[in-house]
Amino acid sequence: MAMKKKISTSSIMPDWSQLPEELLHIIPTHLEDHYFDAVHARSVCRSWRSTFPFPSSLLRQSYSLPAFPLESKDLCCTLEKVPLFLFRVLTPPDAADASSEYFLGGLGQDKSNDHVELPSPLQCSVKVNVPGTEPILMNMLDCQIIPLGHKYRLMIGCNPEEYSAAFLPLNEQGGGGEFVALLDCTDLFLVLRSTEMRWIRLEKPSTASCKELFTFRGRFYATFFNGDKFVIDPSSLEATPLTPHIDSNFLVPSGNEELFLVKTDFLRCRVSRLDEEAAEWVEVSDLGDRVLFLGGHLGNFYCSAKELPHGCGLTGDSILFTVGSRNVTYPYKYGVHTNKRKAEDNINCWRSSRENRVLFRNRYDPVLSFRVER
Repeated sequence: MAMKKKISTSSIMPDWSQLPEELLHIIPTHLEDHYFDAVHARSVCRSWRSTFPFPSSLLRQSYSLPAFPLESKDLCCTLEKVPLFLFRVLTPPDAADASSEYFLGGLGQDKSNDHVELPSPLQCSVKVNVPGTEPILMNMLDCQIIPLGHKYRLMIGCNPEEYSAAFLPLNEQGGGGEFVALLDCTDLFLVLRSTEMRWIRLEKPSTASCKELFTFRGRFYATFFNGDKFVIDPSSLEATPLTPHIDSNFLVPSGNEELFLVKTDFLRCRVSRLDEEAAEWVEVSDLGDRVLFLGGHLGNFYCSAKELPHGCGLTGDSILFTVGSRNVTYPYKYGVHTNKRKAEDNINCWRSSRENRVLFRNRYDPVLSFRVER
Protein backbone atom coordinates (compact mmCIF):
# COMPACT_ATOMS: atom_id res chain seq x y z
CA MET A 1 0.00 0.00 0.00
CA ALA A 2 1.41 3.36 -1.02
CA MET A 3 1.95 5.76 1.83
CA LYS A 4 0.32 9.16 1.45
CA LYS A 5 2.74 11.98 1.97
CA LYS A 6 1.63 14.34 4.71
CA ILE A 7 1.73 17.95 3.57
CA SER A 8 3.09 20.34 6.15
CA THR A 9 0.92 23.35 6.88
CA SER A 10 3.98 25.57 6.72
CA SER A 11 4.67 24.39 3.15
CA ILE A 12 1.37 25.78 1.84
CA MET A 13 1.40 29.00 3.86
CA PRO A 14 3.02 31.92 2.03
CA ASP A 15 6.24 33.25 3.48
CA TRP A 16 5.42 36.95 3.54
CA SER A 17 8.89 37.82 4.79
CA GLN A 18 10.16 36.96 1.28
CA LEU A 19 7.98 39.56 -0.44
CA PRO A 20 10.04 41.64 -2.93
CA GLU A 21 11.30 44.86 -1.38
CA GLU A 22 9.76 47.07 -4.07
CA LEU A 23 6.30 45.69 -3.19
CA LEU A 24 6.96 45.89 0.54
CA HIS A 25 7.45 49.67 0.35
CA ILE A 26 4.14 50.11 -1.50
CA ILE A 27 1.96 48.42 1.15
CA PRO A 28 2.40 51.04 3.94
CA THR A 29 1.02 53.77 1.66
CA HIS A 30 -2.33 51.92 1.60
CA LEU A 31 -2.52 51.49 5.37
CA GLU A 32 -2.25 55.11 6.49
CA ASP A 33 -5.91 55.17 7.60
CA HIS A 34 -5.95 51.53 8.77
CA TYR A 35 -3.64 51.76 11.75
CA PHE A 36 -4.39 48.40 13.34
CA ASP A 37 -3.72 46.66 10.04
CA ALA A 38 -0.36 48.44 10.06
CA VAL A 39 0.35 47.10 13.58
CA HIS A 40 -0.52 43.59 12.42
CA ALA A 41 1.75 43.98 9.38
CA ARG A 42 4.61 45.01 11.70
CA SER A 43 4.31 41.66 13.47
CA VAL A 44 5.05 39.55 10.36
CA CYS A 45 8.86 39.72 10.66
CA ARG A 46 11.72 42.06 11.46
CA SER A 47 12.00 43.45 7.92
CA TRP A 48 8.30 44.34 7.91
CA ARG A 49 8.67 45.84 11.37
CA SER A 50 11.43 48.17 10.17
CA THR A 51 9.49 49.11 7.02
CA PHE A 52 6.10 49.87 8.56
CA PRO A 53 6.16 52.90 10.89
CA PHE A 54 4.16 52.59 14.08
CA PRO A 55 0.93 54.60 13.47
CA SER A 56 1.20 58.04 15.03
CA SER A 57 -2.54 58.01 15.82
CA LEU A 58 -1.92 55.21 18.33
CA LEU A 59 0.84 57.03 20.18
CA ARG A 60 0.36 59.25 23.18
CA GLN A 61 1.17 62.58 21.61
CA SER A 62 2.76 65.17 23.91
CA TYR A 63 2.85 68.95 23.65
CA SER A 64 5.17 71.22 25.61
CA LEU A 65 3.33 74.21 27.07
CA PRO A 66 4.60 77.29 28.91
CA ALA A 67 5.42 76.88 32.58
CA PHE A 68 3.12 78.59 35.05
CA PRO A 69 3.40 79.52 38.75
CA LEU A 70 2.25 76.71 40.98
CA GLU A 71 3.05 76.85 44.68
CA SER A 72 5.55 79.67 43.97
CA LYS A 73 7.53 77.60 41.47
CA ASP A 74 7.73 77.66 37.68
CA LEU A 75 7.26 74.04 36.66
CA CYS A 76 7.47 72.55 33.17
CA CYS A 77 4.15 71.60 31.68
CA THR A 78 3.31 68.82 29.18
CA LEU A 79 -0.11 68.12 27.63
CA GLU A 80 -0.61 64.49 26.68
CA LYS A 81 -3.24 63.22 24.25
CA VAL A 82 -4.21 59.67 25.22
CA PRO A 83 -6.08 57.60 22.59
CA LEU A 84 -8.60 55.18 24.11
CA PHE A 85 -9.81 51.85 22.76
CA LEU A 86 -12.18 48.99 23.54
CA PHE A 87 -10.39 45.64 23.16
CA ARG A 88 -12.52 42.52 22.65
CA VAL A 89 -10.59 39.27 22.92
CA LEU A 90 -11.59 37.02 20.04
CA THR A 91 -12.83 33.53 20.92
CA PRO A 92 -13.25 30.49 18.63
CA PRO A 93 -16.85 29.99 17.38
CA ASP A 94 -17.00 26.52 18.95
CA ALA A 95 -15.58 27.62 22.32
CA ALA A 96 -17.31 26.00 25.30
CA ASP A 97 -17.09 29.23 27.31
CA ALA A 98 -19.63 31.69 25.87
CA SER A 99 -18.24 34.68 27.75
CA SER A 100 -16.43 37.62 26.14
CA GLU A 101 -13.40 39.40 27.62
CA TYR A 102 -13.08 43.19 27.24
CA PHE A 103 -10.44 45.77 28.10
CA LEU A 104 -11.05 49.51 27.97
CA GLY A 105 -8.11 51.88 28.08
CA GLY A 106 -5.10 53.32 26.29
CA LEU A 107 -2.54 51.69 24.04
CA GLY A 108 1.12 51.91 25.06
CA GLN A 109 3.81 53.12 22.69
CA ASP A 110 5.84 50.73 20.59
CA LYS A 111 8.75 50.80 23.04
CA SER A 112 10.51 48.75 25.70
CA ASN A 113 8.06 48.34 28.58
CA ASP A 114 4.81 49.06 26.77
CA HIS A 115 5.27 46.88 23.72
CA VAL A 116 6.60 43.34 23.84
CA GLU A 117 7.43 41.18 20.85
CA LEU A 118 6.99 37.49 21.62
CA PRO A 119 9.12 34.69 20.09
CA SER A 120 6.59 33.84 17.38
CA PRO A 121 7.01 36.19 14.41
CA LEU A 122 3.23 36.50 14.11
CA GLN A 123 2.68 37.85 17.61
CA CYS A 124 2.47 41.49 18.61
CA SER A 125 1.47 42.14 22.20
CA VAL A 126 0.64 45.04 24.45
CA LYS A 127 1.24 44.87 28.19
CA VAL A 128 -1.85 45.50 30.31
CA ASN A 129 -1.23 46.16 34.01
CA VAL A 130 -4.17 45.12 36.18
CA PRO A 131 -3.47 45.97 39.85
CA GLY A 132 -3.16 42.92 42.05
CA THR A 133 -2.25 40.56 39.19
CA GLU A 134 0.71 39.82 36.97
CA PRO A 135 0.92 41.97 33.80
CA ILE A 136 -1.12 40.53 30.94
CA LEU A 137 0.35 40.34 27.43
CA MET A 138 -2.53 40.95 25.04
CA ASN A 139 -1.92 39.65 21.54
CA MET A 140 -3.09 42.34 19.10
CA LEU A 141 -3.86 39.66 16.51
CA ASP A 142 -6.30 38.02 18.91
CA CYS A 143 -8.32 41.18 19.63
CA GLN A 144 -10.96 43.25 17.95
CA ILE A 145 -9.99 46.86 18.66
CA ILE A 146 -12.50 49.70 18.53
CA PRO A 147 -11.37 53.35 18.81
CA LEU A 148 -13.27 55.33 21.49
CA GLY A 149 -11.73 58.74 20.95
CA HIS A 150 -9.20 60.22 23.36
CA LYS A 151 -8.71 62.18 26.54
CA TYR A 152 -6.20 64.84 27.54
CA ARG A 153 -4.18 65.09 30.72
CA LEU A 154 -1.61 67.61 31.90
CA MET A 155 1.63 66.58 33.56
CA ILE A 156 3.47 69.16 35.65
CA GLY A 157 7.02 69.07 36.97
CA CYS A 158 9.86 66.55 36.95
CA ASN A 159 7.87 64.11 39.08
CA PRO A 160 4.59 64.52 37.19
CA GLU A 161 1.29 64.82 38.97
CA GLU A 162 -1.51 64.37 36.49
CA TYR A 163 -4.27 66.94 36.07
CA SER A 164 -7.50 66.68 34.12
CA ALA A 165 -7.46 68.88 31.02
CA ALA A 166 -9.45 69.66 27.88
CA PHE A 167 -7.99 70.81 24.56
CA LEU A 168 -10.01 72.69 21.95
CA PRO A 169 -8.63 73.39 18.44
CA LEU A 170 -10.19 76.56 17.04
CA ASN A 171 -10.12 75.45 13.40
CA GLU A 172 -12.63 72.98 12.00
CA GLN A 173 -10.09 70.36 10.94
CA GLY A 174 -8.52 70.24 14.40
CA GLY A 175 -4.96 70.04 13.13
CA GLY A 176 -2.46 72.74 14.10
CA GLY A 177 -3.40 76.40 14.25
CA GLU A 178 -4.89 78.16 17.24
CA PHE A 179 -6.21 76.39 20.31
CA VAL A 180 -7.44 76.87 23.87
CA ALA A 181 -6.52 74.54 26.75
CA LEU A 182 -8.46 74.30 30.03
CA LEU A 183 -6.88 72.77 33.13
CA ASP A 184 -8.46 71.66 36.40
CA CYS A 185 -5.97 72.61 39.10
CA THR A 186 -7.85 71.57 42.27
CA ASP A 187 -8.91 74.99 43.58
CA LEU A 188 -9.13 76.85 40.29
CA PHE A 189 -9.14 76.52 36.53
CA LEU A 190 -6.24 77.62 34.35
CA VAL A 191 -6.68 78.63 30.71
CA LEU A 192 -4.06 78.81 27.97
CA ARG A 193 -4.68 80.50 24.61
CA SER A 194 -2.23 79.76 21.80
CA THR A 195 -2.41 83.42 20.73
CA GLU A 196 -0.96 84.50 24.07
CA MET A 197 0.87 81.37 25.28
CA ARG A 198 0.43 82.22 28.95
CA TRP A 199 -1.74 80.76 31.67
CA ILE A 200 -4.74 82.73 32.93
CA ARG A 201 -6.44 82.00 36.24
CA LEU A 202 -10.17 81.32 35.95
CA GLU A 203 -12.42 81.10 38.98
CA LYS A 204 -14.23 77.81 39.22
CA PRO A 205 -17.98 78.16 38.65
CA SER A 206 -18.69 75.60 41.40
CA THR A 207 -17.56 75.11 44.98
CA ALA A 208 -17.23 71.36 44.45
CA SER A 209 -14.30 69.42 42.97
CA CYS A 210 -14.29 69.00 39.22
CA LYS A 211 -15.34 65.56 38.02
CA GLU A 212 -14.66 65.77 34.29
CA LEU A 213 -13.63 68.22 31.55
CA PHE A 214 -14.41 67.62 27.88
CA THR A 215 -15.30 69.48 24.68
CA PHE A 216 -18.38 69.31 22.49
CA ARG A 217 -19.12 71.34 19.36
CA GLY A 218 -16.50 73.98 20.01
CA ARG A 219 -17.14 74.59 23.73
CA PHE A 220 -15.85 73.30 27.04
CA TYR A 221 -18.03 71.30 29.43
CA ALA A 222 -17.24 70.86 33.12
CA THR A 223 -19.04 68.53 35.55
CA PHE A 224 -18.63 68.59 39.34
CA PHE A 225 -19.15 66.05 42.10
CA ASN A 226 -22.09 67.97 43.62
CA GLY A 227 -24.03 67.68 40.33
CA ASP A 228 -23.16 71.13 38.94
CA LYS A 229 -22.59 71.26 35.21
CA PHE A 230 -21.37 74.20 33.14
CA VAL A 231 -20.66 75.01 29.52
CA ILE A 232 -17.71 77.40 29.08
CA ASP A 233 -17.29 79.62 26.04
CA PRO A 234 -13.66 79.44 24.80
CA SER A 235 -13.62 83.11 23.74
CA SER A 236 -15.30 84.93 26.63
CA LEU A 237 -14.60 82.16 29.21
CA GLU A 238 -18.12 82.77 30.50
CA ALA A 239 -19.58 79.74 32.31
CA THR A 240 -23.28 79.00 31.80
CA PRO A 241 -24.96 76.49 34.14
CA LEU A 242 -26.71 73.43 32.73
CA THR A 243 -29.74 72.03 34.51
CA PRO A 244 -30.70 69.81 36.21
CA HIS A 245 -28.30 69.92 39.18
CA ILE A 246 -28.40 66.26 40.25
CA ASP A 247 -25.32 64.48 41.57
CA SER A 248 -26.17 61.06 40.08
CA ASN A 249 -26.15 62.01 36.43
CA PHE A 250 -23.67 61.78 33.61
CA LEU A 251 -22.90 63.75 30.44
CA VAL A 252 -21.87 61.60 27.48
CA PRO A 253 -20.74 63.18 24.18
CA SER A 254 -21.40 61.03 21.12
CA GLY A 255 -18.68 62.52 18.95
CA ASN A 256 -19.94 65.91 17.80
CA GLU A 257 -23.36 64.50 16.93
CA GLU A 258 -25.19 64.34 20.25
CA LEU A 259 -24.66 65.15 23.91
CA PHE A 260 -26.60 62.84 26.23
CA LEU A 261 -27.60 63.41 29.84
CA VAL A 262 -28.20 60.23 31.87
CA LYS A 263 -30.11 60.76 35.14
CA THR A 264 -30.09 57.76 37.44
CA ASP A 265 -30.63 56.47 40.96
CA PHE A 266 -28.91 53.24 39.78
CA LEU A 267 -32.24 51.41 39.85
CA ARG A 268 -33.49 53.15 36.74
CA CYS A 269 -32.19 55.68 34.21
CA ARG A 270 -33.70 58.41 32.09
CA VAL A 271 -31.80 59.73 29.09
CA SER A 272 -32.07 63.11 27.37
CA ARG A 273 -30.21 64.72 24.51
CA LEU A 274 -29.22 68.37 24.31
CA ASP A 275 -31.20 70.53 21.89
CA GLU A 276 -28.75 73.41 21.50
CA GLU A 277 -31.12 75.63 19.51
CA ALA A 278 -33.89 75.38 22.10
CA ALA A 279 -31.34 75.28 24.96
CA GLU A 280 -33.15 72.39 26.63
CA TRP A 281 -32.88 68.68 27.29
CA VAL A 282 -35.22 66.42 25.29
CA GLU A 283 -35.96 63.00 26.78
CA VAL A 284 -35.31 60.04 24.47
CA SER A 285 -36.25 56.37 24.55
CA ASP A 286 -33.73 55.09 22.01
CA LEU A 287 -29.94 55.34 21.84
CA GLY A 288 -29.73 53.78 18.40
CA ASP A 289 -26.78 51.44 18.05
CA ARG A 290 -24.84 53.12 20.87
CA VAL A 291 -23.50 51.46 24.01
CA LEU A 292 -22.81 54.05 26.72
CA PHE A 293 -20.01 53.41 29.24
CA LEU A 294 -20.55 55.56 32.34
CA GLY A 295 -18.70 56.52 35.49
CA GLY A 296 -15.23 55.04 35.18
CA HIS A 297 -11.92 56.78 35.88
CA LEU A 298 -11.46 57.23 32.12
CA GLY A 299 -14.65 59.28 31.86
CA ASN A 300 -17.87 58.60 29.95
CA PHE A 301 -17.66 57.08 26.48
CA TYR A 302 -19.72 55.33 23.85
CA CYS A 303 -19.09 52.84 21.08
CA SER A 304 -21.20 51.74 18.15
CA ALA A 305 -22.65 48.25 18.48
CA LYS A 306 -22.30 47.98 14.69
CA GLU A 307 -18.62 47.34 15.41
CA LEU A 308 -19.49 44.36 17.63
CA PRO A 309 -20.57 40.93 16.30
CA HIS A 310 -23.80 39.24 17.26
CA GLY A 311 -23.50 37.18 20.43
CA CYS A 312 -20.60 39.09 21.99
CA GLY A 313 -22.70 40.08 25.02
CA LEU A 314 -22.96 43.84 24.32
CA THR A 315 -25.75 45.23 22.15
CA GLY A 316 -26.88 48.66 21.04
CA ASP A 317 -29.35 50.90 22.86
CA SER A 318 -27.84 49.97 26.22
CA ILE A 319 -26.00 51.52 29.16
CA LEU A 320 -23.18 49.95 31.15
CA PHE A 321 -22.05 51.49 34.44
CA THR A 322 -18.34 51.02 35.07
CA VAL A 323 -18.44 52.59 38.53
CA GLY A 324 -19.72 51.13 41.80
CA SER A 325 -18.75 49.04 44.80
CA ARG A 326 -19.96 45.74 43.36
CA ASN A 327 -17.96 43.76 40.82
CA VAL A 328 -21.07 42.37 39.14
CA THR A 329 -23.61 44.35 37.14
CA TYR A 330 -25.87 44.09 34.08
CA PRO A 331 -26.42 46.33 31.04
CA TYR A 332 -29.41 48.67 31.31
CA LYS A 333 -32.11 48.43 28.64
CA TYR A 334 -35.20 50.50 27.92
CA GLY A 335 -38.66 49.17 28.86
CA VAL A 336 -37.51 46.28 31.06
CA HIS A 337 -40.26 44.64 33.13
CA THR A 338 -39.27 43.83 36.71
CA ASN A 339 -40.12 40.47 38.28
CA LYS A 340 -41.92 42.14 41.16
CA ARG A 341 -43.47 45.03 39.34
CA LYS A 342 -45.54 47.40 41.40
CA ALA A 343 -48.49 49.32 40.05
CA GLU A 344 -46.60 52.61 40.30
CA ASP A 345 -43.57 51.30 38.44
CA ASN A 346 -42.92 52.98 35.09
CA ILE A 347 -41.33 50.86 32.38
CA ASN A 348 -40.57 53.95 30.27
CA CYS A 349 -36.95 54.10 31.42
CA TRP A 350 -33.74 52.08 31.37
CA ARG A 351 -33.39 49.30 33.93
CA SER A 352 -30.97 46.47 34.63
CA SER A 353 -31.82 43.89 31.97
CA ARG A 354 -30.48 40.78 33.72
CA GLU A 355 -29.68 39.42 30.25
CA ASN A 356 -25.89 39.17 30.33
CA ARG A 357 -23.93 39.36 33.55
CA VAL A 358 -20.92 41.71 33.54
CA LEU A 359 -18.07 40.82 35.89
CA PHE A 360 -15.43 43.51 36.49
CA ARG A 361 -11.87 42.39 37.14
CA ASN A 362 -10.43 45.89 37.41
CA ARG A 363 -11.93 49.40 37.45
CA TYR A 364 -8.79 51.49 37.89
CA ASP A 365 -5.75 52.77 35.98
CA PRO A 366 -4.38 51.98 33.56
CA VAL A 367 -7.12 49.81 32.08
CA LEU A 368 -10.68 48.78 32.84
CA SER A 369 -11.16 45.02 32.51
CA PHE A 370 -14.45 43.13 32.44
CA ARG A 371 -16.08 39.91 31.24
CA VAL A 372 -19.57 39.60 29.75
CA GLU A 373 -21.16 36.23 30.51
CA ARG A 374 -24.00 35.05 28.30
